Amino acid sequence: MSNVPKSPAQKRAGTPGEPQPAGAAAPRPPRPRQAPPAQARAPRTERRDAGPEAARAPHAPRTRCAPNPVPPITFAESLPVSGKRDEIARAIAAHPVVIVCGETGSGKTTQLPKICLALGRGLGAGGAGLIGHTQPRRLAASSTGRRIAEELGTPFGEVVGYKVRFTDNLAPGASVKLMTDGILLAETQTDPLLKAYDTLIIDEAHERSLNIDFLLGYLRQILPRRPDLKLIVTSATIDAERFARHFGSDERPAPVIEVSGRLYPVEVRYRPIADDRPAAVRHAEGASSGRDRAKSAREAERDLMDGIVDAVDELCREGPGDVLVFLPGEREIRDAAEALRKHHPPHTEILPLFARLSAAEQERVFKASNARRIVLATNVAETSLTVPGIRYVVDTGLARVKRYSYRNKVEQLQIEPISQAAANQRAGRCGRVADGVCIRLYEESDFAGRARFTDPEILRSSLASVILRMKSLHLSAIESFPFIEPPPGRAIADGYQLLNELGAVDDENALTPLGRELARLPLDPRVGRMILAARDQQALREVLVIASALSVQDPRERPVDAQEQADQAHRRFADERSEFLQWLRIWAWFEEAVAHKKSNRQLVDACRQHFLSHLRLREWRDVHSQLLTVVREHGWRLNEADATFEQIHLSLLTGLLGNIGFKAEDEPHYLGARGIKFHLWPGSALVKKAGRWVMAAELVETSRLYARCIAKIEPEWIERIGAHLLKKSLSEPHWEKRPAQVAAFERATLYGLTIYHRRRVAFGRQDPARARELFIRGALVDGEFDTKLAFFAHNRKLLADIEQLEHKSRRQDVLVDDELIHAFYDQAIPAGIHTGAAFERWYRDEVSKSGQPEDKLRLLYLSRDDLMRHEAAGVTTELFPKRVTMAGVEMALAYHFEPGSPRDGVTLAVPLFALNQVDARRAEWLVPGMLKEKAHLLLKSLPQKLRRHCVPLPEYAAGFVERAGRERFGAGGLVDALIADVREQTQVATKTSDFKLETLPAHLFMNFKVIDEHGRQLAMGRNLAQLRAELGAQAQQHFQKIAAAATLAPAGEPAAAAAGASGARARRAPLGAPP
Repeated sequence: MSNVPKSPAQKRAGTPGEPQPAGAAAPRPPRPRQAPPAQARAPRTERRDAGPEAARAPHAPRTRCAPNPVPPITFAESLPVSGKRDEIARAIAAHPVVIVCGETGSGKTTQLPKICLALGRGLGAGGAGLIGHTQPRRLAASSTGRRIAEELGTPFGEVVGYKVRFTDNLAPGASVKLMTDGILLAETQTDPLLKAYDTLIIDEAHERSLNIDFLLGYLRQILPRRPDLKLIVTSATIDAERFARHFGSDERPAPVIEVSGRLYPVEVRYRPIADDRPAAVRHAEGASSGRDRAKSAREAERDLMDGIVDAVDELCREGPGDVLVFLPGEREIRDAAEALRKHHPPHTEILPLFARLSAAEQERVFKASNARRIVLATNVAETSLTVPGIRYVVDTGLARVKRYSYRNKVEQLQIEPISQAAANQRAGRCGRVADGVCIRLYEESDFAGRARFTDPEILRSSLASVILRMKSLHLSAIESFPFIEPPPGRAIADGYQLLNELGAVDDENALTPLGRELARLPLDPRVGRMILAARDQQALREVLVIASALSVQDPRERPVDAQEQADQAHRRFADERSEFLQWLRIWAWFEEAVAHKKSNRQLVDACRQHFLSHLRLREWRDVHSQLLTVVREHGWRLNEADATFEQIHLSLLTGLLGNIGFKAEDEPHYLGARGIKFHLWPGSALVKKAGRWVMAAELVETSRLYARCIAKIEPEWIERIGAHLLKKSLSEPHWEKRPAQVAAFERATLYGLTIYHRRRVAFGRQDPARARELFIRGALVDGEFDTKLAFFAHNRKLLADIEQLEHKSRRQDVLVDDELIHAFYDQAIPAGIHTGAAFERWYRDEVSKSGQPEDKLRLLYLSRDDLMRHEAAGVTTELFPKRVTMAGVEMALAYHFEPGSPRDGVTLAVPLFALNQVDARRAEWLVPGMLKEKAHLLLKSLPQKLRRHCVPLPEYAAGFVERAGRERFGAGGLVDALIADVREQTQVATKTSDFKLETLPAHLFMNFKVIDEHGRQLAMGRNLAQLRAELGAQAQQHFQKIAAAATLAPAGEPAAAAAGASGARARRAPLGAPP
């Protein structure tokens, strides 16, 4: 060890320019830091596996005080970075940004803060002048801080302390602050220029996490405004030139100082397991069936574990030294630990190392031991931590990587092969104490085919929280922000889309009021949105518990060898409608267990019995405590009454609109947003009970896409919460008489899912011009309008009269076209009127303004000239009478022109009592106006040899009508009269059978409609004999009643009236009158 002279700042041991009080140099033990003001504290809650510490917890103003004394600084000459400390110090003094590129084990992480202290940096305590030192992970931040404090010989927290999620171990007079990059990023909200620091060390920048990339871009922007700030960026030997160019100026890159790392050579051996692909990758790819997948998983695990055991055996035969095994995740670490414990002697120490271990368990890894140690670690030991004493490395070549699918809008946390750079980092962890050996459990050709570098997180993440944070800080748009590698446009668009889904930005991507409120919450945007909704829904108490549960790993454990027992234990917490409510039940159980525990061991045992992770439950409580702090700082009150199922799930739905699904008919899957298909997680309690609509906490893609943590929901909730996202379309706009408005059928979709369809809505708000047109056509032209306005009754009667002329004349060229009638109204009615109520208001206002009665003003009154193309000559009441008398009964006639219709032609309304008295021969004549056509067609039906004597037929038929005259019309049968006329005019004899009646169209036969005394139709047809067969007996009975009533009726009163038979416009002549 070597001593370096004290800097002037060290000699002063205080804030420059300030006199030191007596005794200031006396060492003081670290004190708990003063709690920051409530409005400043905003601790961060993350979704599970989100970027650690991606918080917006504002920086707490430090209490002004003298710095704690810094002892003489020494450097370990055995570390490569110590040999470069003078060069590094000169570069820091001369440049605002320095890139230190050093291989793993070079000592840069622990020695750089000491070099800065030796330069007098970090001694301006009392609110400014800290050396800020960031680490990607909490474990690295705490262990690095402890190591530096140990090397300085000061209690941890006094000169060197740390701040990570939920923990702030930094005395007021400390000089070096270790923290996660997320903590520093959080402080930019309340300290935009980061004036609390005079030096910043961004460590492990090569990891290129989202937070690191954001920090490097942010720092590049503020450096010109902070000429006093020194920035040191450290990286492994991975593309350091990229960082140098990023911080360069005037086309000159920032200086790069290379530091060697490995002290001894490392031999790399390739020992692939059975399949040439990594076992867990084979497992991740899955098999086609559930049974095959389970079998594949077991085989993959067995192959991987066997490979690890064999590799450790081989390394143990090489000689003494500790072994570091890299595995993809916590579960694989536990499986490997179990396999190694069964295989190796008891004196071998097997130590797990992953981020979620307790502090005590983490410390075991850094303590020396007489036994051989086998450390089982995730990639946290790749670059963030240097585990002492490692001579051997086993590299499975795998890591658990989070990727965001822009197509499916889901995060995929899958096991993937690592990059070449990551593999080399792992190999570099051995060879620091002696010649090292690294065994890779995959082929050398596999290594050669892998990507050179790990993708930066910004290229595989959702950018919603970054965009929200940038907007709240009023930074430049993300599209122009100086990222080292700008994210792809697709990722940016996806981030904006999520914020739009949450209602945080509008269609122009500007922050909404809700977005500004959301940005003030140090939470994942989805979780923050849920809490804001819960505040409004009076469901904060329950949603805080659920939201905090969604921000940590699932505490429920489901070991492979005890899945049934675990499922049975978890069933006590199940709810048949919602898995979100499980969290409330687990929470209630755990809170009660904590309150009544006799010892911590008993609590841990109780958790184990219920297959719950005590560690994750504790973290859940910590996150809930942070959320509760945020809520209280904003002055929001928790609901005292229990929230309802609807209130809770409406709140959750605000953050999960992209995770809804609709059960496909006769299919095992659900249709999700944007065309995806997903299945319910096999372990879900709702697999067989979920409704047609569900929402999920997350969609995870492994061998297939699964929805985890689901609940039944109602489509009406989606409509309420996602109103700003619904895509609505209208179809079939039409006029409706009863409500007197134009309506249409509306269909609404959310991300391609139909939320409702054929909902009747008012059309006028969507398209007033089209609605006005439909109003005029439907209400005024077609007459589908209930109104007492006199013009309407006048116009409808006029139209009906002219239509009757068309029916009688059997031609459709009398009444003008509907378009002309529409044009008449269109010209007179102002724009914007499309409902009956609005029209009537306008009409009455016009009449009122004119000062004339409506019938005098005649507004919108049509005339016959307006409506008729010609006069329809020959259509007279004489030729087309309204009534005819048969058997002394006056019966109504109706005319209708609609070929093919049962009503086509002329219809005689026959009262039931008069059915047997109708003269069939008279009915053959129809009415005078139709006689010429019928006579013409009857003559036309004659055989040629007879017909030729009557040509031209039209003239003969007209002559017959003339000769028949009024006196002979209706006397006898028509055919008999025609036979007699032909014989008289041509001396040609014809007979009834010569006339082919079946060739005549239906409208030339009388249509009989039999009605009762109330005018209701009993039967209708053109065959009088058939009608009499059906109703003749009833008709006879009714006739006898009429006759009996007539003999008892007072003199002069018609019998039909006495019988009440006037309802069908039929009036019975006095009995005995000639037929």
